[in-house]
Amino acid sequence: MDQLFSFKSLLRGFFSVLAMLLLSQSAIARDIPNIPVTENGMLWKLESRQGTISYLFGTIHTDDPRVTNLTESVTRALEGSDVFLMEILPSSDTAPYFMRDISLDQLVNQQELEKVFELADFHVIDRDLVLRMKPWLLAMVFDLPSSQSPYTLDVQLYMQAQRAGKKVQALESASEHFGALENISREEQLLMLRSVLARSQEEKEADFERLISAYEAGDLRKVGELDEQMTGDTLPKALWDKLRVKLLDERNVLMAERIESAAMKKAVFAAVGAAHLPGEGGLITRMRQKGFKISPVQLLSH
Repeated sequence: MDQLFSFKSLLRGFFSVLAMLLLSQSAIARDIPNIPVTENGMLWKLESRQGTISYLFGTIHTDDPRVTNLTESVTRALEGSDVFLMEILPSSDTAPYFMRDISLDQLVNQQELEKVFELADFHVIDRDLVLRMKPWLLAMVFDLPSSQSPYTLDVQLYMQAQRAGKKVQALESASEHFGALENISREEQLLMLRSVLARSQEEKEADFERLISAYEAGDLRKVGELDEQMTGDTLPKALWDKLRVKLLDERNVLMAERIESAAMKKAVFAAVGAAHLPGEGGLITRMRQKGFKISPVQLLSH
């Protein structure tokens, strides 16, 4: 069960979508010929000052077949890499960050507890286990459609990289990855959980469909807008601003440094949230500031 939750931790955090950085040396990039360039999309080509060709690809943390069926462009870029990077490896020991000593039934009222149990049943999570899970994790899991498997797009890419013999590395340690949420107070975590408990399953599924549509269109701006609307509108502004800084801005600094370091040595294919890509503090801007030339790439179907 802990392994399942380590997979679930790779799901989008409050409607954040993932992005992926695919970095490969120019010699390998020549094996990916004539990929057309577009003004929009989740796959981005990065070129260093030394001529190293790299790729930035937005993923979404779901097992929905509309996104897990990899396009030819992504497959070829992954196959041409030496190293696969993702935010945190599925094999990481994440249980300490998910479980708490105080039972949830001591923190919520009876009506809220009944709703928690209803959602636990919907997501096929043991009720006793739910009582020990941290409120922020419950909020993230409960805000998603029912998962059909632990094999999200990111996990599938991870397994594909392993099968292909790629070196697999994490961009963050478990403490770095979950540090932002660990620094949120119990009261703030309960606010997050209660905002999700107040939403109907119909609302969640409608929002998820909007997110999938924006993702399929490769519209990073729209993804950011939906992130703001669907999360920012349901939380107090101060908490949302805090979450945005902790979950995106501060982590972008560290991830950009580690992506740059890895890309200077090997052909790399790295996976991070698409919400980390746009904006002044996003990875696209940060990689440009580090001297990479960046242009969007059209996703070719199989």
